[in-house]
Amino acid sequence: MAEGTDLRTAPPATAEDDYLHRRTLRRGSASWLLLTGLGVAYVVSGDFSGWNIGLSKGGFGGLAAATVLMGIMYACLVFSLAELSAILPTAGGGYGFARRALGTWGGFLTGTAILIEYILAPAAISLFIGDYVESLGLFGLTSGWPVYLACFALFIGIHLWGVGEALRFSLVVTAIAVAALLVFAVGAFTDFDASRLNDIPVDTSALGAGSWLPFGVLGIWAAFPFGMWFFLGVEGVPLAAEEAKDPVRSMPRALAIALSVLVLLAVVTFLAATGAHGSAALKDAGNPLVVALQGAGGPTALSRFVNYAGLAGLVASFFSLIFAGSRQLFALSRAGYLPRFLSLTSRRKSPYLGLLIPGAIGFALAAWSGNGGRMLNVAVFGATISYALMALSHVVLRRREPDLERPYRTPGGILTSSVAFVLALSALAATFLVDKDAAFIALGVYAIALAYFAFYSRHRLVAHAPEEEFAALAEAEAELARD
Repeated sequence: MAEGTDLRTAPPATAEDDYLHRRTLRRGSASWLLLTGLGVAYVVSGDFSGWNIGLSKGGFGGLAAATVLMGIMYACLVFSLAELSAILPTAGGGYGFARRALGTWGGFLTGTAILIEYILAPAAISLFIGDYVESLGLFGLTSGWPVYLACFALFIGIHLWGVGEALRFSLVVTAIAVAALLVFAVGAFTDFDASRLNDIPVDTSALGAGSWLPFGVLGIWAAFPFGMWFFLGVEGVPLAAEEAKDPVRSMPRALAIALSVLVLLAVVTFLAATGAHGSAALKDAGNPLVVALQGAGGPTALSRFVNYAGLAGLVASFFSLIFAGSRQLFALSRAGYLPRFLSLTSRRKSPYLGLLIPGAIGFALAAWSGNGGRMLNVAVFGATISYALMALSHVVLRRREPDLERPYRTPGGILTSSVAFVLALSALAATFLVDKDAAFIALGVYAIALAYFAFYSRHRLVAHAPEEEFAALAEAEAELARD
């Protein structure tokens, strides 16, 4: 099939087969265990740093409340995605769900938001890896573009090798990071003192301010983006559905187990760190777990171990986010929303251009910007938009297609996804409280992408891509029902 063909008229079957054959992933490579590891890997770096900045926005009570609310949002979203991924187990993930529920515009808006998250987040994490390498004195290296380039080159190379090998590597590194968090918690809880939790001075001018809410009730809302750091990325597991073994059964199982592990890690990390050295000492720390263990003294054997393990956590998240971004780009490209050549796969069934081009963009952003916090805030903005649209897709499909075959059904149904929708919109609004510049940067990227779709790609969609066929089937059934 020619790359510029307009597919509003159906091409010959042989052309369709050839087009998809050149854009095929390796099916059956990911077991439920590897999918679970992938879900935890997306997130685990957030346990080592980043979340603690929420203490400067809401204090212990404000961040605790924000984490609970964001945990509820992710739980509701994950249960909704478990149902949707069992219905449509393809690489499109959120784009595919929204495409059927909300049309081509909804699909593109959702897919673009996911891409913003999964391209910006690895770029930011590569900067954090550079900082860790420098602080640990590894090989005498300093944080800079050679370290960022090495990260992208090495880990993209593993992904090009094959999805099974990549996910097994991710599982091992993630297991090391999770074990280190549990060891940290045991060590920190030996020095736990509840009076240290609320030691941040109270802003008496803030509405509802007190020892547990030193910045008032508004501090809870301002801490939303940092409460998300304990869970940010777990929603990316459905992007591996096309490469999973028995995705209808393994996807809901992996999502549920991954979220359970993340909730446990969030609770023990948050309580152990703040109780060991105090919220005030941690609120601006770049490495809060190490600070919590060292206290006023110097490095200890345990703090050094956790410091090295923090590097493992960053690598796990960096590695898995590259995977997620490549699969979302692959699906959008295969369906014609983005240039179709980006979805070509190698002999090892890896979307090589979908890995290399976002990697090059991520490396360029890291080397040019040097502002990991700003890039992560842009990623969070994209994430919250995608959450709202994916939750809305669940609501729309439940109402419009109640008889659609659902191998797995979300507990609570529409109520569950509605809670996720409302909380996602609240988190989206909160990003403007934290970093309005990052929010406007994300909106600018969105505007450019929407112009491309409006004037070019929406007229050149690939009708026989799996997500498009799924949506077309719904439209045909609705037309028959009207007749």
